[in-house]
Amino acid sequence: MKRIILFLFAGLFASAFSACVVLSPKKYKALLSKQDSLNNGWTESQLKNENLESLIAKLRKDTTGLSSALNDLKSKYSDMDNNYSKLRSNSSNEINKLSADLKKREQRLKEVEEILRKRDAATNQLKEKLQQALLGFTKNGLTVEIKNGKVYVSLTDKLLFPSGSIIIDEKGKQALTQLAEVLKQQPEINIAVEGHTDSQKINNLGQIKDNWDLSVLRSTSVVRYLTEVAKVEPVRMTATGKGEFQPLGPNTSAESRSKNRRIEIVLSPKLDELYDLIKQ
Repeated sequence: MKRIILFLFAGLFASAFSACVVLSPKKYKALLSKQDSLNNGWTESQLKNENLESLIAKLRKDTTGLSSALNDLKSKYSDMDNNYSKLRSNSSNEINKLSADLKKREQRLKEVEEILRKRDAATNQLKEKLQQALLGFTKNGLTVEIKNGKVYVSLTDKLLFPSGSIIIDEKGKQALTQLAEVLKQQPEINIAVEGHTDSQKINNLGQIKDNWDLSVLRSTSVVRYLTEVAKVEPVRMTATGKGEFQPLGPNTSAESRSKNRRIEIVLSPKLDELYDLIKQ
C-alpha cells in the first residue's frame, strides 16, 4: 500500500515538473508586450465606452427636449387648426352674407337702372310733346332741350315781356297757355321757373331796384299766370331768380345780352320712387 502511494506521489511530481516549462527571455518579452497591448486596448475600450455612455446620455437628453418641443408644436398646431376651422367657418358665413348682400345690391341696381330708363324715356316723350305744342314759338326765341335728365324750356324775355317790364304780353300768354296744357297732362313732373337777366344795370324801373328784383319778379309773374290762369297745380311750382349770374354767353353784344335775358322753365320728374329705393 505504501509503495502504491509513493508511486502516485512520484508520478504527480514528475507530471508537475514536466508542466513547468522554462520560458526564454524573448518569449517572456513578447508576453509582456502582449499584456501591455491588451491593457492599452482595455483602457481605450473603457474610454470609448465612457464616451458612448456620455453620447447616449446627451442623445437621451436631446430626445427628451425634442419630444417636449414636438408636443408643444403638436399643441400649437392643434390650436391653429381649431382657429383655422373657426376662421374658415366664419369666413364662409361672411362670404355667404356678402354674397347675399351683393345679390340684393345688384337687384336694387337693376331696379334703379330701370327707374332711370323709364325717367329718360318719359323725359324724351315730354320734350317731344313740348316741341310739338310750342312749335309756333321757336322763331320767337323759344327752345326745348334736355340737360342732366331734365327738360329746359327757355323763353327769351322779348317773347314774354315788354322791355323792362314784369307784365306778360299777349304772345307770352299764348306760349304759357300751350305749355300749361302739356304740363297738366304730366302730374308727375315738378316745375321750377327761373328768371335770368343780362349784366346791364337797371335804371328808372320804380320798385325794381336791380337785376335780382327783375329776375325774381318776372319768375313769379310766370308762376302766377301758370297757376292762377292756366290752372297748373301750385304745389308743383317753384319760382327763383338767378339775376345776371348764370348767363348763356358773354354780355358783350346786344344779341348775346338778349339771349341771357330769359325765363327758363325746368321740368324734372318726381323721383320719390328712386329716392325710396336708394335709402333701402
